[in-house]
Amino acid sequence: MNTDPQVLDTPDSPDADVEAPAVMPLRVTEAALEKILELKQAEDEPETLGLRVSITGTHGTDYTYDLAFEAFADAEDGDAVYQQGDLTVWVPEDSIDSLNRATLDLPSASGQAGLVLRNPNKPDPLGGIHLDLTGTIAEKVQQLLAEQVNPALAAHGGYAELVGVDDTKVFITMGGGCQGCAVSAMTLRDGIERSIRENIPEVTDVIDATDHDAGETPYYS
Repeated sequence: MNTDPQVLDTPDSPDADVEAPAVMPLRVTEAALEKILELKQAEDEPETLGLRVSITGTHGTDYTYDLAFEAFADAEDGDAVYQQGDLTVWVPEDSIDSLNRATLDLPSASGQAGLVLRNPNKPDPLGGIHLDLTGTIAEKVQQLLAEQVNPALAAHGGYAELVGVDDTKVFITMGGGCQGCAVSAMTLRDGIERSIRENIPEVTDVIDATDHDAGETPYYS
């Protein structure tokens, strides 16, 4: 195993001779830091452990996470390993970008236990795949829906259709499990619109033409 991680240290790190990073992937608040250090002391050989925070997948429009105390000597090349006070924080390489500017904190609601990870980054619900599309705007949109969008929406019982094109404006409707769904508008804005704009840059507007007032998942009624 390669144990030469990317060591990043904050100004209060005990390793003052190591240059501090411009940006830490994940910041731990003082309140959370106190609680985490208290929990770490109950572990075997706490001095060898860091808090490893990684992204394990997605759930709806958010990431899912794994937080665990692990031996930071096992970190691999490219991982971010840095100090926050007396705590070593370890973010695996494949989670660094998606945890950029995230904050680990205690819950704001009184009496609520655990930790809260506030992350401004959101996953791409369509996977961020770029396709080689050809033809008119309408033909390109049809290809994109068939090859990327609808296979992703099918897992949630939904689909998207092209209603029409007006110059560089594209009208999309969502059906199945997406019609009447509380997050379908967000899916269109954050997923389908992003995918269309990235793959078909000549499109200037993506408009949701879905009749969401038709009822919750009417195609299942």
